[in-house]
Amino acid sequence: MDAERIAAGRSRWQQRYDAARKREADFTTLSGTEIEPAYGPPEGVDDPRMERIGWPGEFPFTRGLYATGYRGRTWTIRQFAGFGNAEQTNERYRMILNGGGGGLSVAFDMPTLMGRDSDEPKSLGEVGHCGVAIDSAVDMDRLFKDIPLQDVTTSMTISGPAVPAFCMYLVAAERQGADITKLNGTLQTDIFKEYIAQKEWLFPPEPHLRLIGDLMEYCATTIPAYKPLSVSGYHIREAGSTAAQELAYTLADGFGYVELGLSRGLDVDVFAPGLSFFFDSHLDFFEEIAKFRAARRIWARWLRDVYGARTEKAQWLRFHTQTAGVSLTAQQPYNNVVRTAVEALAAILGGTNSLHTNALDETLALPSEESAEIALRTQSVLMEEVGVTNVADPLGGSWYVEALTDQIEAEAEQIFARIKEMSPDGTMTAGILRGIEDGWFMAEIADAAFEYQQKLEKGEKKIVGVNTLTDTVSGELEILRVSHEVEVEQCRVLAERKAHRDEDQVRRTLSALVEAARGTGNLIEPMLEAVRAEATMGEICHVLREEWGEYREPARF
Repeated sequence: MDAERIAAGRSRWQQRYDAARKREADFTTLSGTEIEPAYGPPEGVDDPRMERIGWPGEFPFTRGLYATGYRGRTWTIRQFAGFGNAEQTNERYRMILNGGGGGLSVAFDMPTLMGRDSDEPKSLGEVGHCGVAIDSAVDMDRLFKDIPLQDVTTSMTISGPAVPAFCMYLVAAERQGADITKLNGTLQTDIFKEYIAQKEWLFPPEPHLRLIGDLMEYCATTIPAYKPLSVSGYHIREAGSTAAQELAYTLADGFGYVELGLSRGLDVDVFAPGLSFFFDSHLDFFEEIAKFRAARRIWARWLRDVYGARTEKAQWLRFHTQTAGVSLTAQQPYNNVVRTAVEALAAILGGTNSLHTNALDETLALPSEESAEIALRTQSVLMEEVGVTNVADPLGGSWYVEALTDQIEAEAEQIFARIKEMSPDGTMTAGILRGIEDGWFMAEIADAAFEYQQKLEKGEKKIVGVNTLTDTVSGELEILRVSHEVEVEQCRVLAERKAHRDEDQVRRTLSALVEAARGTGNLIEPMLEAVRAEATMGEICHVLREEWGEYREPARF
């Protein structure tokens, strides 16, 4: 790009920056040096890279969505938490909010993630262990007791039974007296990544996609600020994919959901801003930064050029990041504090919109209060002390970062082309479904994971405390243990709740839900009625399983 066009871009950026709201903060170095809010080539210098990276806040958003970067608004500290029953998790949430957290992120236990009640035989031994147990709307009431849902953004990490969980959240907000049209938060809902990586599905793909489409329609018309779908690459990366695979599979899934919205007759400029993303931040510092920058650029280009999005907000890729759980080690667990800090810094320099930092003991158990506080304070130190909020895209223009960004983008485009080749009708959705049915995604991730494991075993890749520098003076950690009494009490309370509800009303609302499932209407309202009647998560999912069947993953050798 010639110097004249670069100067014009700088002028456009300056106008946006001047017009935007900025935080009241000291934007100088530790030594007091005044710094610019964004940097580019020196005046009068040609730089061809500017054609691809632009300025912060302008298409293709390689350098961030906002001209101000974090000078306008910092990322949201959104700690992922949940364990035991609703009351125990509520206490942890209030600790997070009082400790500087800006939003909540709900971790559910395995029975809830699989659409089962705590008293089902398959739930035995799992209640409250990897997250909070939620059986009905009453549990959701208790989960958010004294936390005004209208004033706090809430993310819920659940996909298979995401829609029933959303309905319970909505009913809890109604019972608080909230104006549900003003709720703001994110529901994961991403069923594609379940088939690809995490394996927590309930039904075959088509019914799941119907539920997602119904949810998108409902939120677009009723709760405009709420984001009904968070497309998740995190679990794809944790399953063993490379950075480029994580990026490509995640964005391909996102394109599939865009096609779903368009097939429902929704306006892409209306529903696309309700899509958000969830990425892993792994240990290769610069690769992760490049991945995030490439993600924004690819998404903006595809939304504009392929799917016809006209507004900037519809072209924006907004994303939450979690540091890499798979990078944590049981050996020398205090090293995990360093790993998490580096991964968090990569996410910040990549322009994340919200962030969760893992606790040092999460490879052994759910976080203790002490380790959760350290994880929370890691973000606070990075936000308040390190200077990374002073400049938009501070690594933009680095020869290394820009080359890596281009390389990951090119690899992702090759993967998109391969998915489209598998599509019988040329859509991304059909290609994804074919890849799932054929086990292609699973095989590609397995090959990447196997290759990395071989490098570890040969010593070509190092993990401190595992295959190098294994001597240590540290002792065992005190870890959080969830008592079996949590399960006993949860089942007792659930039985009592069922005994005191109106069973006829429960049966009527569940029957109405099944009738709606046999038709073509939107399922959100009939499901809300069942939730208001205190139908349980397991009961709602059971009647839909009976109607739609269950999915069986194809064998792949």
